[in-house]
Amino acid sequence: PGIILVAINPYKPLPIYEEEVIYAYSGREMGDMDPHIFALAEEAYKQMVRFGKNQSLIISGESGAGKTASAKYAMRYFTTVGGCLGDSSMEEKVLASSPLMEAFGNAKTARNDNSSRFGKYIEIGFSQARVTGATIKTYLLEKSRV
Repeated sequence: PGIILVAINPYKPLPIYEEEVIYAYSGREMGDMDPHIFALAEEAYKQMVRFGKNQSLIISGESGAGKTASAKYAMRYFTTVGGCLGDSSMEEKVLASSPLMEAFGNAKTARNDNSSRFGKYIEIGFSQARVTGATIKTYLLEKSRV
């Protein structure tokens, strides 16, 4: 059992993902503030640091829902709060690491001009609560559309 956050893509930029919002959620308990991807990231981060156990954030939704953006915000949270051993723009590099696969598997849908036919599994490595690296695995979701 875990916590579920329903996020809706507003299809326009909102000032709710800025660095000051990250710090507002950092160190807070779940439920102290409004539901947010940063609240989930903070809870996972705290559990990882406190108990030394792997954590998972499952980000799911339909085409155009903002799954990639949510993953990017979670990674930015981890690199901002925990620090990053290496390049601080790691989330950008990880999410941009499979453009060739995406180019073959994207399709236009009613809600998204560039909908991916691939799923992504992103594993973020930590050492002493700092991000040390990340890997991304891409898997085919809808073979019939490729």
